[in-house]
Amino acid sequence: MIWMLLKAEFLSLTLMLVYVGAVMVLFLFVVMMLDVNIESLRVGFWKHFPVAAVIGILIILEMCALLIGGFRVTEEPRAVNALGNVAGEISNTRELGKLLYTRYLYPLEVAAALLLVAMIAAVALTLRHRKDTKAIDSGDQVRVKASDRLMVINLKSTKPALPVTAPDEPTGGSKA
Repeated sequence: MIWMLLKAEFLSLTLMLVYVGAVMVLFLFVVMMLDVNIESLRVGFWKHFPVAAVIGILIILEMCALLIGGFRVTEEPRAVNALGNVAGEISNTRELGKLLYTRYLYPLEVAAALLLVAMIAAVALTLRHRKDTKAIDSGDQVRVKASDRLMVINLKSTKPALPVTAPDEPTGGSKA
């Protein structure tokens, strides 16, 4: 809020997005590292749901009251800078956006790619071999030979042969 009060909107929003992104990556890393048992978390859900619903409705009502009533901002006196421009006519965010997406476009893309690689690496580092997952090592798949894949073994039959009977003879009963 201090950056907003100093009319540095871009720095304020950037700082907020960086912290939100950092917290999101931290939560992602912690959740992936911990082997959370979801079933134990669901045990008390319905017991606490009414209290959570009341608090959620209260927050929604407060936000609606604030947004419908407006923010009631008073007009500040406008100062003229050395170039003769009124201070409020030129937006800091617009000028920084023009610079960022024209002159500094490639460094921005490199930073975005590095952050994406870091997030994928955080997920990859936290994956562990668990009993319930079926993981196959790709290195073992590449090193396998054709002779290792299939082995044909000749086995003798283990099932006893059935007795052969003539079709004229009765198969059951006694002879009279």
